[in-house]
Amino acid sequence: MRRALAVVLALTALAASACGVGGGETLLDKDTVVIGVRPDLPQVGFRTSRGTFEGFDVDVAAYVAKKLGKKAVYRAVLAADREKVLVDGQADMVLATYTISQDRKAKVLFAGPYHISYQDILTRPGEQIRNVRDLRGRTICNVKGSNAADRVVVERGIAARLAPFDDYAACLSALKGGKVDAVTTNDVILAGLAIRDGSGLRLANAQFNEQRTGVGLRKGDVAGCEAVNRAITDMYQDGTASRLLHKWFGSAGLDLSTIAVPQFEGCS
Repeated sequence: MRRALAVVLALTALAASACGVGGGETLLDKDTVVIGVRPDLPQVGFRTSRGTFEGFDVDVAAYVAKKLGKKAVYRAVLAADREKVLVDGQADMVLATYTISQDRKAKVLFAGPYHISYQDILTRPGEQIRNVRDLRGRTICNVKGSNAADRVVVERGIAARLAPFDDYAACLSALKGGKVDAVTTNDVILAGLAIRDGSGLRLANAQFNEQRTGVGLRKGDVAGCEAVNRAITDMYQDGTASRLLHKWFGSAGLDLSTIAVPQFEGCS
């Protein structure tokens, strides 16, 4: 009897440790999951006057949570805090225009990507900025926590001036006020800003630097990552991904003619 009890206890301890690889439990063990979304990006992740959240990322988060059989609770997460809320255990998932990169993968685990987009440029009407090379000598907005401006200067070698701002709302005001010449980041972010603003700001449709937007998870939650990937696959196969992209960005002139399941990064 004692030997049998010892075996049971050992198996229980092994299961518990497997459940929390990397020192934390998998989100699959929870009935309610906390999901970090952006509060500041129209059409993508935006906090309404009622205190609720809406946008493409929010709808994707709701779909994934439902597929996992979980109740979703949303919390606002700005670009600079996406890793922090996962590492500190304040969120189980982050869907917040979270571009997958090697330096970020050192801190968190990514499921997906759930959307492939491109970096683009938003300017005032009449500006002669048509591609990334035209940013040379120009002042571009550099949002805290985003790597989009660095990708222009460092990766593309464009000698642009960077003006730091806390968020895209501040960037938009600076652009309209002439303090910066352009805002550059994911095309869906720029499309959302242009749609909500309605003043005629122009997308260059430059399409450079592929952006692989993923679901941030706590490091080590491989089981959760694999489950999220299955949900993303279903989202594309049942037509939900196409419907949501057209719902939120169809009026912005983005090319939505080909919508296929993205190639996943893998959960290791």
